[in-house]
Amino acid sequence: MAQKAPVTKNQEFEAEVVDLTYQGMGVVKIDDYPIFVVDAIPGEIVRVGVTKVQKSFAFGRVIKRLQESADRNPNADQKALTTGIAPLANLTYEAQLKFKQNQIKQLFNKVHVDVEVAETLGMENPTQYRNKAQVPVREIKGQLETGFYRRNSHIMVPIEDYYIQDPEIDKALVVIRNILRKYHIAAYNETAHSGDIRTLMVRRGYYSHEMMVVLVTRRAKLPATEMIVDEIHAALPEVKSIIQNVNPDRTNVIMGSKNKTLWGADYITDTLFDKTFEIGPTSFYQVNPQTTEVLYKLATEKAHLQGTESVIDAYSGIGTISLTVADKAKSVIGVEIIEGAVADAKQNAKLNGIKNVTFELGMAEEKMVEWREADLKPDVIFVDPPRKGLTPELIDAATGMEPATIVYISCNPATLARDTVQILANGFHIDGPVQPIDQFPQTTHIESITVFKKN
Repeated sequence: MAQKAPVTKNQEFEAEVVDLTYQGMGVVKIDDYPIFVVDAIPGEIVRVGVTKVQKSFAFGRVIKRLQESADRNPNADQKALTTGIAPLANLTYEAQLKFKQNQIKQLFNKVHVDVEVAETLGMENPTQYRNKAQVPVREIKGQLETGFYRRNSHIMVPIEDYYIQDPEIDKALVVIRNILRKYHIAAYNETAHSGDIRTLMVRRGYYSHEMMVVLVTRRAKLPATEMIVDEIHAALPEVKSIIQNVNPDRTNVIMGSKNKTLWGADYITDTLFDKTFEIGPTSFYQVNPQTTEVLYKLATEKAHLQGTESVIDAYSGIGTISLTVADKAKSVIGVEIIEGAVADAKQNAKLNGIKNVTFELGMAEEKMVEWREADLKPDVIFVDPPRKGLTPELIDAATGMEPATIVYISCNPATLARDTVQILANGFHIDGPVQPIDQFPQTTHIESITVFKKN
């Protein structure tokens, strides 16, 4: 007979918070049955109200906090918490860094891999770091608003200070919002699939201070385009590029496939390790440039490049890692599936006068198999995969090329731990501790570097 949940909706009870989930929710238990509670921290005693019950777990909210944790941040930004912009903002920064280190440890324990996890490298100012904003535009109480959705919902909360974004971007969003209001531009309505403006995207170079504004519209025609564009670049002197992206589909994908430059350049530039990168509206560029430099510097150091090595950079994007390591290696080959990113990478190599790097278009999984069959023998392989991690085929191809070193930059410790099992089985060992880096403070995302050496 199926086990019945020990709680019911709207039930209230008192309990101690015993854990924190990967999403940053507190965990309380009744007879080993977990209830996930927003804004509850391990060590706290809370009165919980059950909001939703499922077979193997439930959700709850804090009705009253009876005992607070010493790890609670008393100045947490409430809007950032309720929208999930900053789901860990209720923790002190020190506790956030420990949480991330601990997450990695637990996930390696789960797959029975014994590994040392170093302390998480944090930031001096763990707020206001994001160099890119993508915010929905909706109508609330008859007025066009910009903001963010409440957690697990499609109810938008109007916001002007996003807490983790570059304050100059936050100011720009308010200016653009007010210009759109002035010209009575209709905000997108998801239900009716009507309205003009769906999303505002603003990118700002951390070093260059160049700004790009992208207006994501439902259709190609945007009323009062010329006046809107003139007012945006007059009000925001840092703006170097204003682009319209058209997304006509009923979808929660933010950007469409068509970009049209309305004013200025097609891209902005920024620097990373004194190298210049061109960043377009759809370019993948790390959102926290300050820790990106720490991340890539460490990854390069851990590869112990002497200048004689041939290197593969799987998932090369616009070439950030490839071009960072180029002057420390003999040759670098990057592979990337997005055509625009490959074009950007080639342009960035040219821009920086780097001649020992080539970029190929294709799926890293397929290219690596192809290169292995062609008997390519790199000395070092860098992998920086998306959240879903590596495929078994890519791992077999990479380890089969017998490089001395594989440097795995991970943005998801769960897939890192899973992939590690196969890499170890294929004749490699972990060299030194796994190093977490806090690339996304106040959020549950965890970036890390793991080095594998051939046995």
